Amino acid sequence: MADSHLPTKLTLEVVTPDGLLMRDEVDSVQAPGSEGSFGVLPGHIPMLATLGAGEIIYRQGSEVGHIACMFGFCEVLPDRVHILAEGGERAEEIDVARAEKAKARAAERMKMVKDEEGFKEAQADYVKAIARLSAASHTKGA
Repeated sequence: MADSHLPTKLTLEVVTPDGLLMRDEVDSVQAPGSEGSFGVLPGHIPMLATLGAGEIIYRQGSEVGHIACMFGFCEVLPDRVHILAEGGERAEEIDVARAEKAKARAAERMKMVKDEEGFKEAQADYVKAIARLSAASHTKGA
């Protein structure tokens, strides 16, 4: 018998410096933790996590949504997931051509950079472009 006190949905809220990107009821969330991806279902134990660049994947019934996430923090509660991201975009809003160009520029910079700091910056830009392209690849137009 299921515990009637456990939540059956999660409220997913994604906020970037540009404002609220999403707030909706979902069935599950997968987030790009800085140490690896993690999943959240209703009733999850409370936790805090740092986020890397990658995709936030959420399910609403049979629908699956994707958001490109660029680093940040995630607070998980039994009935909520709050994500404060340094940057993010819904998959359907990503300009794929622009992301491809950013990826190519970052790859070139990684080849040409001589110091470690410059390489880390170029590598972060490359990872961000990959995250955007991965999220965009799940849209109907991709």
